[in-house]
Amino acid sequence: MITVAGPDDRRGVLEALVAAFVKDPALRHVFPDDDTYPRYAEAFFGACFDKRVDRRTVWTIQGGAATAMWEPPGVPATDDGLDAVLPADALARVRAYDRAVHDALPSEPFWYLGVLGTHPDHTGRRWAQAVMHAGLDRAAADALPAVLETSNPANVDFYRRAGWRVTGEIAAPLPIWIMQR
Repeated sequence: MITVAGPDDRRGVLEALVAAFVKDPALRHVFPDDDTYPRYAEAFFGACFDKRVDRRTVWTIQGGAATAMWEPPGVPATDDGLDAVLPADALARVRAYDRAVHDALPSEPFWYLGVLGTHPDHTGRRWAQAVMHAGLDRAAADALPAVLETSNPANVDFYRRAGWRVTGEIAAPLPIWIMQR
């Protein structure tokens, strides 16, 4: 059953996302060291969760086994709190990635799918599709497009099958696809 995540879901969401993104090109670009990846990825996803949980734009299944974190239109992109938990080099990579992505996003209002992940123990159950659609329903109710970015080539086909289309590509700091639905 899909639920809107609350503060009590934080631990399960973060554990699942750290595991889900362990081989993700973007996360490994910004956190390349195997020894520090778990700690820094948890801090990153924690900041993402904390920013969105009170807006009620985090949807999850099974206490975080699959999670979609959406940003509503008109909310400025920030890396609030990351400077306190990430070393300067990792923070610089996060900010460079974010700048590249946000420079390529549409200028008109949209809902932004910032994070979508399923714990590896739960893949194949279509839970990512389910939590993604909760946010897509919000975007549709607002009569607004939905936008996302991915640096994982396999995700491009996943999203295309779900009705998304590539609207832009970024070459650096790594290949990134901007998609819209």
